[in-house]
Amino acid sequence: MSQQDTPTTALCRHSAEAIWYRDQNLVDDLLGKQPFVAAASRHILGRPLTAGQLAMVEAVLVVLMEHGMTPSAISARLTYLGAPESLQGGVAAGLLGVGSAFIGTMEDCAQMLEAIACATQPDAAETAARTLAQRLVAERRSAPGFGHHLHKPDDPRAVALLALADRHEVSGPYVAALRRLSVALDEARGRHLTINATGAVAAILGDIGVPARAMRGFALISRTAGLVAHLLEEQQQPSGRFIWDLVDHAIPYNAGDPT
Repeated sequence: MSQQDTPTTALCRHSAEAIWYRDQNLVDDLLGKQPFVAAASRHILGRPLTAGQLAMVEAVLVVLMEHGMTPSAISARLTYLGAPESLQGGVAAGLLGVGSAFIGTMEDCAQMLEAIACATQPDAAETAARTLAQRLVAERRSAPGFGHHLHKPDDPRAVALLALADRHEVSGPYVAALRRLSVALDEARGRHLTINATGAVAAILGDIGVPARAMRGFALISRTAGLVAHLLEEQQQPSGRFIWDLVDHAIPYNAGDPT
């Protein structure tokens, strides 16, 4: 392998005297001077964020942290039941459930919004939103970032996040695309469909400049805190055995038709 082909990293370097995160000295520039969200965002994206953008990343992390006894939390608790010596194993099990069906749907939503957001003329953006909405309805496909089984007619988390983005002047073409698509979906369906929390997150992170394929990473950072809380509660008030027994008794054996 030639020197030109040798892989490199821009994330960290160290010497006997110091450690650098990118171009910042850990001790001199970061410790006691930058909060975690600012340092983590700069490390991930390779650039500092504005005060408004940092406030929105903070809000996103808070919104995504906890969802109750969802498959992610249940997986973490049951894994911890089997391996109580491994806190990280329980957290990892819960994080594996962050995907296109739960919590991580902002990636698919952001990719959907991109075509609308990239339209430079308002008429083109409206047309793109309307065309996408009509196609989704005609094909009976769900729209990632829209709909919720509990929060109706609107998801209060999304309403609060979008209002906060407006207040911090972070709302841009992705938030505009989300709102255009929301109107278009309501028209195509003939009834209202709420923007859910991950839809708002996708639009806000898109306007901050987070690539769609990196958005789920922010969900993982946030969800880690929630899962640690679940496992601490599991240590103090175990529910894993109860969940196991509940499923064991609720799902009967059925061998099916032997023929």
